[in-house]
Amino acid sequence: MQYASTRGHAPQQTFSQILLGGLASDGGLFLPTTYPQVSGEELNAWRGLSYADLAFEILKKFATDIPEADLREITRKTYTADVYKNARAGEDAAQITPLRTLENNAERHLVLQALSNGPTLAFKDMAMQLLGNLFEYALAKEQAELNIFGATSGDTGSAAEYAMRGKRGIRVFMLSPHQKMSAFQTAQMFSLQDPNILNIAVQGVFDDCQDLVKAVSNDLEFKQQQKIGTVNSINWARVVAQVVYYFRGYLSATTDNTQKVSFTVPSGNFGNICAGHIARMMGLPIDQLVVATNENDVLDEFFRTGIYRVRASAETWHTTSPSMDISKASNFERFIFDLLDRDAERVRKLFAQVESRGGFDLSGGEGSDGDEFGKVAAFGFVSGKSVHADRINTIRQVQANYGITVDTHTADGIKVALEHAKPGVPMIVLETALPAKFNETIREALGRDAERPAGFENIEALPQRFVVMPADVQAMKDYIRQHTGL
Repeated sequence: MQYASTRGHAPQQTFSQILLGGLASDGGLFLPTTYPQVSGEELNAWRGLSYADLAFEILKKFATDIPEADLREITRKTYTADVYKNARAGEDAAQITPLRTLENNAERHLVLQALSNGPTLAFKDMAMQLLGNLFEYALAKEQAELNIFGATSGDTGSAAEYAMRGKRGIRVFMLSPHQKMSAFQTAQMFSLQDPNILNIAVQGVFDDCQDLVKAVSNDLEFKQQQKIGTVNSINWARVVAQVVYYFRGYLSATTDNTQKVSFTVPSGNFGNICAGHIARMMGLPIDQLVVATNENDVLDEFFRTGIYRVRASAETWHTTSPSMDISKASNFERFIFDLLDRDAERVRKLFAQVESRGGFDLSGGEGSDGDEFGKVAAFGFVSGKSVHADRINTIRQVQANYGITVDTHTADGIKVALEHAKPGVPMIVLETALPAKFNETIREALGRDAERPAGFENIEALPQRFVVMPADVQAMKDYIRQHTGL
């Protein structure tokens, strides 16, 4: 299988060639030249598979240049009950992503898919643990090194660092917005003392961190000299790893392939729900893909109006679902590429406008850049928005009605899911994190602390190691040089 850039000016490459990188050389994002298809017979055959073997069956369609025996060994090493051991009471850790039915009646069938049983208590572990093992495998074959340069709004950083800590030949430089993560998220990252983990708190918002990663990645000479790779969701391997749990959720919630399901996904950077879009393009029977945003509602605005309008840093709000405090959704370009019938030249022009004008307009109205908004429904996308008061109310209602405590981002998802639920169609809400990561808001909603898995009781009291830096590209390059010796 070959991969092409969404902007059309980079050579096609294989899975292994794009694995360790991020952006294509023309600034675009990689996608397969065609999406592999999954037949009904395959879906039936996959119903009894373990999560690890299901991951193998899906990944082998995309990583065709990795020997199947090696790929199967990697997925079985990654997806074990020992790694995903932080299951809630009553959940089976061996299922990796167990489902919990919250409500099933004539009006709606609401299901929660647990994705936060990994070592950092967030869904990012589902892909990042695989990525760490894939990186180690690829680097060992080439006897090479890799300097990971990434950005996080809260959960990507800790998931990447826990997946990469102690890995041979790998250093991690992780940017995060200074003082804009929860206390738990901050401690989870900054308390790591491993010498190959370097945390950088950037004076700005997440979009500033993300812009630094893109600027460094677009300097091809520096990227090659410093052996720069990325673990952000611009990395294709991370997105395709997330495709797996859509298939698992569907297979667990249905009994035959004539039934459709919908998924609601709390979303900021569009990576998680982009994986759902890919699963749907592969033939998974998905009815709706529901985008749930917080006050930073760039994506909700687009899916309601066709207008994509990036917010400036001063308009990017610091909220109680901070992992979604994003106003420039990196993976959105992958969907736009498909929406525009894979017209790479139009994609290139539209995202040049994002940089120059702050967005584009596909509503079809006067002066717009196209009329493709009318085609969005054919891809199953709808959206909604949740604010702080909604989160508090949803956390209280879910606890009262279903006896389960959810984190703030999952609360955003449940609130929007209930607005789009249809009779007879299971609505699967993708859990984002365990509530312990956002204890301040849980305490506000429920008047008590969130339960913490063993080993996380006093994480905020651990010594922290990080540096504070301005959002300056040259300063960041100098810092990387100083710590790689290259």
